Amino acid sequence: MHGTAGPPMSHVVLLLSSEALTLAYPEPVLARLRSLADSVQVISPAESWKSHPEVLQRADVIFSGWGAPRMDDAFLRHAPNVRAIFYAAGSIRYFLTDAVWRRGIRITTAQAQNAVPVAEFAAASLLLGLKRVWHYGRITRDTRAFPADRPMPGAYQSTVGLISYGTIARLVRERLRALDVKVVVFDPFLTPELARTEEVTAVSLDEVFSLSDAVSVHTPYLPETECLIRGRHLERLRPGSFFLNTARGEVVAESEMIDVLRRRPDLQALLDVTAPEPPPADSPLYQLPNVLLTPHIAGSMGAECERMGMAMVDEWVRYRAGQPLRWEITEDRAALSA
Repeated sequence: MHGTAGPPMSHVVLLLSSEALTLAYPEPVLARLRSLADSVQVISPAESWKSHPEVLQRADVIFSGWGAPRMDDAFLRHAPNVRAIFYAAGSIRYFLTDAVWRRGIRITTAQAQNAVPVAEFAAASLLLGLKRVWHYGRITRDTRAFPADRPMPGAYQSTVGLISYGTIARLVRERLRALDVKVVVFDPFLTPELARTEEVTAVSLDEVFSLSDAVSVHTPYLPETECLIRGRHLERLRPGSFFLNTARGEVVAESEMIDVLRRRPDLQALLDVTAPEPPPADSPLYQLPNVLLTPHIAGSMGAECERMGMAMVDEWVRYRAGQPLRWEITEDRAALSA
């Protein structure tokens, strides 16, 4: 009797930073990889790949994450058998080159999994922003008394504006359904059909700011989106409004934003991203009383990172079985992603 042929030999290389290895590929994820692969080897930090030519030479699959090396022609010459890359993080722009597409290498990412904590962070921040939590917390601390008047939009029948309507913004909208808020969206690619399905109202960028009590930015950083949000947009915000950026600092004209926040102490801004990160030591963002800076923590942190690694192993299982990949990035899609 002839035995049934099993899956092809698989030599896996993990290639990423030491921190990303610990976070995205903890022992439960590594154990699962080892149970599925013929060999699993680690190159970390990723920059040391030149010291391990024999490992890359054998590899047919790369698992990666934050700290991936630039995958250009020089790198790929040392990895002649690689056919797929499984990236346990979000943006691939910093390491991806045309050489990957020319080689026909498939790439899939955990961008959808990384979107989950960002959406959770954004939705929670929007609710607290509508209640002006940081504003009144600061006043209470500084005066050691409760203010007699406490005006705020609150969540009931207020308006939340979302700038761009990709994966994260849709998850934010899903979470906002628990609140009695209206949602307006600026996104040139938002179709009337999708707007109806999602129960959002498509508006212009100016209108997002003039109509909203809280605005959340979810725009990818592309040449055409650099400084998309100007001071004049922030000036249109209603008194006591809240501005949140968990996307990229580059999409906001920072100096103009600072000028508006200086003139408008009624506004509150929570910035999880800036350009650069962190801001220079002399940046006014550290001193403005109506600005809360967080150190780029909205995305996957700590144990949340394991979800990304496990998702990439799930994706590899589908790849080995010849099934469609759930989170594959095409060349066209890569050109539009952050």
